[in-house]
Amino acid sequence: MPARRLHRGAGAVLAAFLLVHMANHMAALAGVDAHIRFMEAARRVYRQPVVEGLLLLCAVLQAGSGLVLAWAGRRRRGVLARAQVASGAYLALFLAIHVAAVLAGRGAGLDTNFYFAAAGLHVWPFVLFFGPYYFLAVAALCVHVGCALASRARARRLTVLGAASVAGGVLGAVIVACLLGGVQPVAIPPAYLATFE
Repeated sequence: MPARRLHRGAGAVLAAFLLVHMANHMAALAGVDAHIRFMEAARRVYRQPVVEGLLLLCAVLQAGSGLVLAWAGRRRRGVLARAQVASGAYLALFLAIHVAAVLAGRGAGLDTNFYFAAAGLHVWPFVLFFGPYYFLAVAALCVHVGCALASRARARRLTVLGAASVAGGVLGAVIVACLLGGVQPVAIPPAYLATFE
């Protein structure tokens, strides 16, 4: 199926970026400065116009082909099929919101760094949206990758999916805790907080 090949190809490109992106968030365990230093080094590669254009194209292709696959497989049954569709649908929604927000932030002259991601978690009542928003994105990513791995694991499918789900929950909780300032102190600059006024 062409949509499946497109989904896997775009996913492979995005996976390379997402590994770096998740490592970047883990750098926040050492503090905001460590996160920003890591990001500045990584941006030398992924902010190159050709690379950034490819990543944006892959995000659109990934979300679009995923929705086509979800519709085509809507009658599939089983835990694995349902987890794959649910996690993929959330990731498509997250990609649309997140990419649009980052591009809008950059257009407004903000550096879309740690503070940009964390600001909504420091303003009431927006924390009620952004906490689950980030947590579910990370969890859904791990579940979706887990579904792909589980489909090749035969008898151990549910074990693989379970491990991916637990990993996603832990990783999502750690990232949200870092953004909230629950691991290292975080002071959001006023320019970022002002976007929520």
